[in-house]
Amino acid sequence: MNKDIIAGKWSQIKGKAQIQWGDLTNDVFDVAEGSTEYLSGKLQEQYGWDRDRAEKEIKEFERMIDSE
Repeated sequence: MNKDIIAGKWSQIKGKAQIQWGDLTNDVFDVAEGSTEYLSGKLQEQYGWDRDRAEKEIKEFERMIDSE
């Protein structure tokens, strides 16, 4: 799933993202609106991950969504 598709379907997959990264607040997901760059930054901030780890988590999430 590419970034445009994530942004377009954000309201549908937001709940799954909240389950995946439960330490992020609803406000973060509302502001993200499918922006993988914003989400990556918030994952780095909240979990202390480096950029590569955050991007890897997002890619794995995208693959999970694609397989459903």
